[in-house]
Amino acid sequence: MAVNDFDPPDRFVAGTVGPPGQRTFFLQASSGRRVLSVSLEKQQVAVLADRINDLLDSYAGGAGADHAATEVVDNAPLDTPIEDEFRVNTLSLAWDEARSRVVIECLDRDPDDPVGNTDPEVLTQEPRLIRVVLTPARARAFARRAQSLVAAGRPPCPFCGGPLETEGHICPRANGYKR
Repeated sequence: MAVNDFDPPDRFVAGTVGPPGQRTFFLQASSGRRVLSVSLEKQQVAVLADRINDLLDSYAGGAGADHAATEVVDNAPLDTPIEDEFRVNTLSLAWDEARSRVVIECLDRDPDDPVGNTDPEVLTQEPRLIRVVLTPARARAFARRAQSLVAAGRPPCPFCGGPLETEGHICPRANGYKR
C-alpha cells in the first residue's frame, strides 16, 4: 500500500474550488515543499468535522478546547496547483492515546471490499493512503474551517431541505411549485 504520512503536517486544510452548487471539495496536506490534495464529497467533509469535534470533546480535554484552536486558525486558500491524487472512498479517524494526537486516514478504496470496484485500472494499482497526525488544537481548527466551508454552500429550502438555486427550484413538498 502506498502511504503518505504527514506527522505532523505544516498545513492540513479543507477547501473548495468552484461556485456554490458546483464546488469540488478537497483535503490538502503539506510538509515542506510536498503538497498533496485529495478530492471528496461535501458530506464526507461535514461528517469528518463533526466526528473530529466529538472525538476532541471526549478525549482531548483542555488541549482540544475551542479557545486552543484560535491560536492555529488557517483561513488561507488552498495551495496551487490543485490536482487531486485520488478521490477519497474511505475516511478513518482515531485518537492516539500515547501521543494525545488525532489521526486521520484517507483511503482511495474500501479496505473491506477489495473486489467491489470493477475498474481494471483501479484493481491493478495498489491502494493509496494519506495519514495525517494533528495536535488537538490543530484538529479543532481544521474542524471549524471544514464546518464553515460546508455551511457556505447554497441555502436549504425551508420546505424540503433541498438546495435552493438562484432561480428557485421545484419543491416536491410545495406540490412542485417553483419558490
